[in-house]
Amino acid sequence: MKIRNILCLFLALSYVTSFAQEEDTEEGNEKFFKKENLFTGGTLNLSFGNRITNIGVSPFFGYSLNRYIDVAGTICFNYVSERDAFVVGDKLRQTIFGPGAFVRVFPFDFVFAQVQYEYNIMANRYSTAPTSTFNIGNPNFDAHSLLVGGGYTNGKFYPTQKSYYYFSVLWDVGNAIYSPYKDNFRRSVPIIRAGFNIALFQGYGRRRR
Repeated sequence: MKIRNILCLFLALSYVTSFAQEEDTEEGNEKFFKKENLFTGGTLNLSFGNRITNIGVSPFFGYSLNRYIDVAGTICFNYVSERDAFVVGDKLRQTIFGPGAFVRVFPFDFVFAQVQYEYNIMANRYSTAPTSTFNIGNPNFDAHSLLVGGGYTNGKFYPTQKSYYYFSVLWDVGNAIYSPYKDNFRRSVPIIRAGFNIALFQGYGRRRR
């Protein structure tokens, strides 16, 4: 990943953290950490492109900074099947594992924008057709992915209701050659995700809207 992508992610995280602190000050919150803002959950993701299929799951654990912003760490597990664009019958299969983190910004209760970083460690298995003379063995790679996009929820009503299900679409805007979210021609393919956000210690109070 280029330095500019890492810098952009750092600036985004710095901005939302600053915004969250201002929000807390405006609402008169003196307690920095509140256990009722912790959440967990999981995501099922699918992506399809030119000769590529990606299926995965991503459990996560995070914290709501305020009613607008959620941050979380995640572990990603993916399986990718990709047919070679130039050799008929050859196929690459990847088992992918890696850590990541995301920020979700909620301008409204039911929609959000998301930025997510993933470090993908890939174990590859390349199978060839009986008539193929091409063989690259079973190399292993790693790749940094920077995913951006947005999604829809059934409603995050902070602080009275912080559990919700969601649907999102993301794209990898990074330039990693071996990104699992790009096709044979290194074009980013849409990543379709759905999951559930579970509040660990549901807080109750007057809804502020």
